[in-house]
Amino acid sequence: MTAEAAVKYVTEIPEEEVSRVSEWINSEEYKEKNFARQALVINPAHACQPLGAELAAHGFEGTLPFVHGSQGCASYYRSTFNRHFREPAPAVSDSMTEDGAVFGGQNNLHEGLENAYTIYKPKMMAIFTSCMPEVIGDDLTAFIKNARNKGIVPQDYPLPYANTPSFNGSHVHGYDAMLLSILQTLTEGKKIEGRCTGKLNLIAGFDANTGNYREYKRILKEIGIPYTLLADISESFDSPLDGTYRAYPGGTPLEDAADSINGKVTLTVAPYASAKTFNWIKDNFSGKHISMPTPFGVEKTDQLLMTLAKEFGKPIPESLKAERGRAVDAMTDAHQYIHGKKFALYGDPDYLIGYVTFLLEMGARPYHILCSKGTKKLEKELQALLDGSPYGAGCKIYINKDLWHMRSLLMTDPVDAVIGDTHGKFMARDAKVPLFRFGFPIFDRVNLHRMPLIGYQGAINMLTTICNKFIDIRDETCDDRNFEMMR
Repeated sequence: MTAEAAVKYVTEIPEEEVSRVSEWINSEEYKEKNFARQALVINPAHACQPLGAELAAHGFEGTLPFVHGSQGCASYYRSTFNRHFREPAPAVSDSMTEDGAVFGGQNNLHEGLENAYTIYKPKMMAIFTSCMPEVIGDDLTAFIKNARNKGIVPQDYPLPYANTPSFNGSHVHGYDAMLLSILQTLTEGKKIEGRCTGKLNLIAGFDANTGNYREYKRILKEIGIPYTLLADISESFDSPLDGTYRAYPGGTPLEDAADSINGKVTLTVAPYASAKTFNWIKDNFSGKHISMPTPFGVEKTDQLLMTLAKEFGKPIPESLKAERGRAVDAMTDAHQYIHGKKFALYGDPDYLIGYVTFLLEMGARPYHILCSKGTKKLEKELQALLDGSPYGAGCKIYINKDLWHMRSLLMTDPVDAVIGDTHGKFMARDAKVPLFRFGFPIFDRVNLHRMPLIGYQGAINMLTTICNKFIDIRDETCDDRNFEMMR
């Protein structure tokens, strides 16, 4: 008996019915029904809060992310980072099970803290929650206080914690909550009247592109600005392979993070991924506080450099001026391959604003813009970008919609390409258009997280990736007489 013959389908569906439904889901009629749904989310373009909290924790020196919740949840966060970065994501869980759901998770937390502190010897453990303890209402404040009183961890040992329920918000909100708690914990009692470190505190927000962190640091070094990057994952998820395993590679030094409260300037380039953190910083940190968009494209990078130059009294170095000139030259050389083309975009708020800014600079059309966890403020900011350019005419924004909504848009109002993470590959394939993999997570390609997207070099990288793919498609589909050496 063959394997095929051994399978007995519960319901036999005629091929004609499969074909009919396959055509129907590409229709305007189906799109209307799709957009009318309210109680179901299909393939959302975001992850959960605790995943974002774990990324923030990985950004600090010697820090062990600690999941208060089930082992399965912790495995999901870790495996997502493993697959995106292709690097280890060391984290622990107190492995709550049915007993914890009934009696509370204090015993799990205490045993987990004792084991992790003794075995892994981290300088700090950053605690965050998954669904189970949030649903039953575990009191982390009391649990941690009791752990200290029992001598499970020293009284002065840093244990920042964040409530990060998976059933609301997104990874962006979880990142914000964890970063806020870490800064509150490390800076407590560290503010000194009249002291100024002379440093820039830079907050990059939830950004899973290690190349971007390196690019920020390179730019600051070029200008000559001392800085503390909050939080720095450039080594945490991109350390060298030299035969030695390091449980806690890189990360922002805890002493520098503690002293950041006395900084000269605190700058966030991720307003949507650090909203709560930045509001707290404005009330508690010394110095000046500045918020601006992530520096995608030439205009936003210009804005970043001019702000830094002004605040620190430094001239913009000739090396960065030359980079700008090369970026403008690259855009001029390649504009014809992207100008006028329609794009569908999805992702995190700060990245979406960056995509739109870059595409409009190139004369491309960000035609469908989708954010599955957005706000009216984001929609207004995106619309202002579209209204400020002739290439934004007719482009539409879809807030709190998912990738199944996006699929309907691609099939009924086609575009030339899609920009987003790996989860969009199925709809891009159905629509027979390329997917440009920017953002998080990227599972099905390698090393893209090492390619910076911010700054002048980031603009060149995005432009090169997009335009060369369009040229590839032309070469692959043209007839012989148009298969030319020069494109």
